[in-house]
Amino acid sequence: MDTLTQTSSERRERAVAALAEKPDGVIEQIAAKAEVTPAEVLSVLPEGAAVVVPAQQWERIWTDLSSWGEILMIVHTEDIVLEVEGRLPDGSEGHGWFNIHGDSPIGGHIRKERCVSIAFVDRGFHGRRSCSVWFMNADGKAMFKVFVRRDMERNLLDEQVKRFETLRAALG
Repeated sequence: MDTLTQTSSERRERAVAALAEKPDGVIEQIAAKAEVTPAEVLSVLPEGAAVVVPAQQWERIWTDLSSWGEILMIVHTEDIVLEVEGRLPDGSEGHGWFNIHGDSPIGGHIRKERCVSIAFVDRGFHGRRSCSVWFMNADGKAMFKVFVRRDMERNLLDEQVKRFETLRAALG
């Protein structure tokens, strides 16, 4: 059965069942198992675990994130999970791209117009709290994610958690 003939309730039921099997697992793996999108899995997380805001908040969110210090950026596709630590550079629009360059290992060009929403995700991940900001495309996938960093003992950095919670509350 293809996605056009499946009902949204069938897809939701599969997402809920797959999430119940591994509630603190990798969202993309849960989605693949359920044959749904990561956005559909985020939508069935417990209340408040994924607060979604419109893509029109991009500038405000990016500006705030770029002032957090070193973050962890993850790009997760079917072929690679790329993790880069560094300061999120300021960005600027040009030639149809959102361009990020600066004194950071994080740089490149983003097709900002493909972003349809931004999700503040606060959930358990392999037994620990994880806080991240997901820039979502119309395919229901994360274009990229920005994570609150951890210290040497693997605890979330308190200052970044506060920044995450404050931004989420201001927009959600």
